Amino acid sequence: MRRWVAQNIVRRVERMQLTRFTDYSLRVLIYLGAHPERLCTISEIADAYRISENHLMKVVNRLATAGYIETVRGKGGGMRLSRAPKLINVGEVVRDMEERFDVVECFNEEHQDCPLLPACALKSVLADARRNFLSTVDRYSLQDVIGTGVTHSFAVVKGARQIAIKPVS
Repeated sequence: MRRWVAQNIVRRVERMQLTRFTDYSLRVLIYLGAHPERLCTISEIADAYRISENHLMKVVNRLATAGYIETVRGKGGGMRLSRAPKLINVGEVVRDMEERFDVVECFNEEHQDCPLLPACALKSVLADARRNFLSTVDRYSLQDVIGTGVTHSFAVVKGARQIAIKPVS
């Protein structure tokens, strides 16, 4: 029984992942950080990542509200980072974009139906894992995850032809 429980815990923790919303938020920031010389649009970012413009609008709205990006309305408008990539902490972004970090049911104060709760040590183990995850992403800035090669990897597919987006010098 112990071995089965341990294997299932490991399998579930390996599957722990950020929400798609947070993933898209980080992608938007990476894209903007890779193109600091100009305003970028939701449409071009959606094309680059092949994701929904409607979903990106919500992401961009939250990023702007949280102060990570600036938006410019109107013709010729778009968005850009509100500060240098080295000043944007990945851990902060993850915390601001994630609704919850409930790895298991007992982390959610509203739904604690587990009968093991009073005597269970698993919660503290998983809480430690969560702390370590956040501690790791806290060590990185957006500049660290942009790196040097990311600007070369963006391509926008328009119809049948592919247009490479010029790298930042």
